[in-house]
Amino acid sequence: MAIIGNKKYQERINEHLAKYPDKRSAVMPLLYIAQEEYGWVNDEGIAEVAQLCDMDATQVKSIAGFYTMYSEKPKGKYWLQVCTDLACALRGADELHHELLHELGIEEGGTTEDGMFTAEHVMCLAGCDRAPMLQCNFHFVEAVGGLTMAHLRELIAAARQDDKTLQKLIAKWRDEVNKQVQQS
Repeated sequence: MAIIGNKKYQERINEHLAKYPDKRSAVMPLLYIAQEEYGWVNDEGIAEVAQLCDMDATQVKSIAGFYTMYSEKPKGKYWLQVCTDLACALRGADELHHELLHELGIEEGGTTEDGMFTAEHVMCLAGCDRAPMLQCNFHFVEAVGGLTMAHLRELIAAARQDDKTLQKLIAKWRDEVNKQVQQS
């Protein structure tokens, strides 16, 4: 596996590099591509991004280490990040997060034995009006009235089926939320 020379990523890499007069400015979107390919920002991905941006690998690693959206260790196929900031916590996010960990049989930041799910809490996903909510692989997952454990069980079951089923479910919930917002 590699991002350099991989036809799957070449167009996106070229687009990011073309956006900026200095290649170094493309480091963050290229780190996303590396994370997408490897499931985390590993040494190979860092070296490739450094090569693409004409940077030292140590500089790239320090950027990846600074931002929480880059994982420096392997994650499950689905990275579930439950917002537990104040607004979400007041609407039950802490309990929801603990129930999710129990449902998956893992501890905070852990990954299920089958490698499907990693769950952790994060601070502020900017969805306070739809609390509690979470991100799944950087896609907002929210529901009218806030997510419940019933929603999360449905999400887990959909993800275990296939990506298409999961995306349809998330889109359905998003449409319901948008419809409610338009009506208010």
